[in-house]
Amino acid sequence: MSQPLITLLAGPTASGKSRLALEMAGRTGAVIVNADSQQLYADLRVLSARPSAADEAAAEHRLYGVADAAEAWSVGRWSRTVTPILAEMGAAGRRTLLVGGTGLYFTALTKGLADIPDVPVEARDAAGAAFDAEGEAVFRRRLAEVDPAAATRIEAGDRQRLTRAWAVARHTGRALSDWTADTMPLLSPGSWTGMVIEPEREALYGNCDLRVAQMVEAGALDEVRALAERSLDPALPAMKAVGVREFAAHLAGETTLAAAVEATRQATRNYAKRQLTWFRNQTPGWARV
Repeated sequence: MSQPLITLLAGPTASGKSRLALEMAGRTGAVIVNADSQQLYADLRVLSARPSAADEAAAEHRLYGVADAAEAWSVGRWSRTVTPILAEMGAAGRRTLLVGGTGLYFTALTKGLADIPDVPVEARDAAGAAFDAEGEAVFRRRLAEVDPAAATRIEAGDRQRLTRAWAVARHTGRALSDWTADTMPLLSPGSWTGMVIEPEREALYGNCDLRVAQMVEAGALDEVRALAERSLDPALPAMKAVGVREFAAHLAGETTLAAAVEATRQATRNYAKRQLTWFRNQTPGWARV
């Protein structure tokens, strides 16, 4: 029986996914496709630890650095973009490595997520303005009238998801929770195999700390400065990347560089811990490395 042509390679930040993917691609000739929500953004090469130009030249890479920080890519948009790439690779009989740390992308691939219509920026802005004017408690009660499941499920303080649920319901006339109940995986059963890089926690945390130091040396401050000069909405996904807020505070004179580095290290470790927990809970049958 032939092996599946698609391999899903997941894991937390700083676990070595990109290095392993490059080694695997070198052995098999596979195309490496990005499944990390931050590595989509051209503006975040350093902060997202995107593969270097040399690595991208060593093997074919897709969906890296394709988005501008002003764009709000959702899992739906990524799904719609990756689908024709997978079809192209399948038609050519080429091996494909989907590599990243964004759990919802792997959920879309293996379990499915609803194809929710794009919501106009005016509707999103209106939802955000209502949230800011009314406060979370009142806004959440209003959301419960049109999408009670979302109002119950979304955690306190998650402005982005609360306003998205409201905007989807108002724009489409259907609750976001109802949309997400309609699921169809992007990959058919048997067409893929899954692998999770799962380092020992202390080793992973050490890698996280080292990663932050390397980012500073590689120009993280310049990257954050360029973002700050654009005065983008802080709610945009790119602006919520680990390190943006912390280093922006230093550039604004609000904290020292040493304090910003330590805050970024802590935030990176926290993020890696959440990713580890997610993959352990959501991908129990996948191979571990």
